[in-house]
Amino acid sequence: MKKITIVLVLLLFSNSLWASFIYLPMSHENQKNHLKAYGIVYYALQNGLKAKWLLNYDGGAFLVENNDSVEKECKIRGVSYQIISSAKAQIILEGISSPSKNQEAVPLEKAPKIAVYSPKDKMPWDDAVTMVLTYAEIPFDVVYDEEVLNDKLLLYEWLHLHHEDFTGQYGRFYGAYRAAPWYIQQKKDSEALAEKLGYSKVSVQKGAVARKIRDYVVGGGFMFAMCSATDSFDIALAADGVDICESMFDGDPSEPNYQSKIDYSKTMAFKDFELIRNPTTYEFSSIDMTRKRRINKETDYFTLKEFSAKWDQVPTMLTQNHTQLVKGFMGQTTSFDNKNVKSNVMILGESKNHGEARYIHGVKGKGMFTFYGGHDPEDYQHRVGDPKTELDLHPTSPGYRLILNNVLFPAAKKKKQKT
Repeated sequence: MKKITIVLVLLLFSNSLWASFIYLPMSHENQKNHLKAYGIVYYALQNGLKAKWLLNYDGGAFLVENNDSVEKECKIRGVSYQIISSAKAQIILEGISSPSKNQEAVPLEKAPKIAVYSPKDKMPWDDAVTMVLTYAEIPFDVVYDEEVLNDKLLLYEWLHLHHEDFTGQYGRFYGAYRAAPWYIQQKKDSEALAEKLGYSKVSVQKGAVARKIRDYVVGGGFMFAMCSATDSFDIALAADGVDICESMFDGDPSEPNYQSKIDYSKTMAFKDFELIRNPTTYEFSSIDMTRKRRINKETDYFTLKEFSAKWDQVPTMLTQNHTQLVKGFMGQTTSFDNKNVKSNVMILGESKNHGEARYIHGVKGKGMFTFYGGHDPEDYQHRVGDPKTELDLHPTSPGYRLILNNVLFPAAKKKKQKT
């Protein structure tokens, strides 16, 4: 009896030694809360633990160094997980390393410090990234123009821009909302901030902010933008030194023939676009497909492209999902006309039949940027004043997963890309 007890104790002790990884599946069948799973990985990295991102394996699963606190967080947050032995982990990793499989295990090294560009008193309609970061329990700081112009971005590895207008035209809301109290107050506050920061116009100040953000990326930062922050950012860069704002925005007329003065060489992602001159039109330029597209809500989907996991790790990380077909959603900037996307920019997700890119990525200097069209992946046509999306109802959202791919990929130890 004594010998049996000793053997059982040894077996239990042996199992505790071998159970050295927490495995987070990310397929549709095996994970009940994809969004919070990213938060678990971030939590582990914050606490100095090692992790691996298993690209194209079980929906883009994660392997995290075993730790009681991580297991406890999985239980609290409702994330599906398994405790697996080192031997089983090694079998998984050896299978992934096979040259015949389009898979890769990417080490995750350090939790990136995150900044969200947003006015401190932003309007109640939601910012999808702020919502999903909060839901996934990933910490972030809020920065705005003053912090950007004072070089505070140097404190962060990752920056998010959402429903923002870098052209100084107040989101092009003039046509429908110029009499709304919130619009009048927003314009007043923006003008006061520009004056405080020493700029003659909001458009001039916003242009300076856009150039600071560009320099942040060139210096090695990671930028992620959604909705109108995508095209308005590039327009502001291309229109540097050119007045494209009408008098209701900045007090004086725009420059004659300003279209001919647009410099596409200054942009990050877009080329050859035509600006919309009518100030009452809720649109900036020909980049956005919102007014041109003829797609029903029921058939509005886009397809994620497949990349080589062993050679093109960054785009592979950015497209990890439990489905290749993602439900579309609209925004002030819904999608990008393929004709206006520069040839050196990767299209990660597109609706090819309609000639629109939904999700694009590029390199600028030492840094990288990703532009994601649309406002809220789980609110098809979000309107001013609509209630915010409750992510408890969408814990497996493929559209929101793409955002969190961007949040986490700066943590990866990267190797040189093939393309």
